[in-house]
Amino acid sequence: MYKEIFTDINLTPGESIIYEHLLKNGESPAGDIIKKTALKRGLVYKILTNLTEKGLVIEKKSVPSKKQGKRKISHFLPNHPEKLREFIDSEKKRLDKAKNNLEANLPAIISDFNLVSGKPGVRFFEGLEGIKEVLNDTLINNYSRKILTFSDLGNYVKYLKDWNTNYYAPKRRQFQILEKAIVPDDPVSLEFLKEYLANPEADRLTAVHFIDYKLYPFKTEINVYENKVSIVSFSEKNHIGVIIENKEIFESMVSIFNAIWDTNAKQDQSQTLEQN
Repeated sequence: MYKEIFTDINLTPGESIIYEHLLKNGESPAGDIIKKTALKRGLVYKILTNLTEKGLVIEKKSVPSKKQGKRKISHFLPNHPEKLREFIDSEKKRLDKAKNNLEANLPAIISDFNLVSGKPGVRFFEGLEGIKEVLNDTLINNYSRKILTFSDLGNYVKYLKDWNTNYYAPKRRQFQILEKAIVPDDPVSLEFLKEYLANPEADRLTAVHFIDYKLYPFKTEINVYENKVSIVSFSEKNHIGVIIENKEIFESMVSIFNAIWDTNAKQDQSQTLEQN
């Protein structure tokens, strides 16, 4: 009756069967549980130990009788069902810790995979939610805390201004990730940056060089970080994104970015904003 509920909260099928049996039958010795659940003896004892460690079952050792000699018989009874909530909270904390640990080590794991497969790691994404996932990767998987960006800022603002204001920008400030951006000097981009860089913390973490949007219009947003190059397109017809993890591609894009950046090194960001 409750098996599906219990398995949904990450109890094993055997744990679900035994816990439900104890809920419906009350305190029972292991022998009775073995008979009534048809589970093997060794498995029942292992499951009872697990359920006891999880706080869902209580073990009671009975006072031995003369017939039993010195041997104590263990009886098991279910803990209050409120313990299920505590178990879920505990599992959530465990999974959150496991996720953080995975995120910290995923670049190394992917690197090992790429080395064995001989292929660059390439992942594709679709839709605005997919693009958000691509951009979010520059935050959560960026241990160097640096981003080099060729920014299609006009379209970024068109589709993701609220998301940037409420999530991406605060998160980048929280992680103290430095960004150097090459941005076309179209009116939308300039207006957005005036407002954005008014925040001293954003200004401290952001450096911008402008290029002539009429001569060099950008149709994609490219981010270079942590041995990766991510590309997103805000086309009217479809929104797509890709993350490429490859050291050689990453290093080539860093060189291209630096060549353009150094060429524009004499341009002053604040003066450009004031003039416009």
